[in-house]
Amino acid sequence: MQFKMNKMIVGAALLVAGVAAQAQVAVVVNPKSAVASMTADQVASIFLGKSNALPNGNAAVAVDLPESAGARETFYTKATGKSSAQVKAAWSRLVFSGKGTPPKELGSSADVKKFVAGNPDAIGYIEKSAVDSSVKVVLSVD
Repeated sequence: MQFKMNKMIVGAALLVAGVAAQAQVAVVVNPKSAVASMTADQVASIFLGKSNALPNGNAAVAVDLPESAGARETFYTKATGKSSAQVKAAWSRLVFSGKGTPPKELGSSADVKKFVAGNPDAIGYIEKSAVDSSVKVVLSVD
């Protein structure tokens, strides 16, 4: 009986940890960008290779977090409706056919933030908790 109870408690703790791991994600651009906000469809178009332009017409320079980042899975699932594995497969087809280049993968949210802060046409996503005045949030993905 005690073993079953401990197993249930561990299971419940893991479930709560899994829900907490669903990071809140912010899509960010350079603070000087004329883009004030974006829809999930606009963001998805850029990150799925269907568009290479920001809403203001400038060429978008998209950057990704590493596959190991929890925020990446949250971002792709919530903003594009696809898992990161589905996105990777879609990009493989585009690259193979010569129709696109996937977003550059950077090592961390700090790296994405630094890149976006230094690039007027950059777009990326980071954990909401990492947002500061060096970037501008154009979409929240919860």
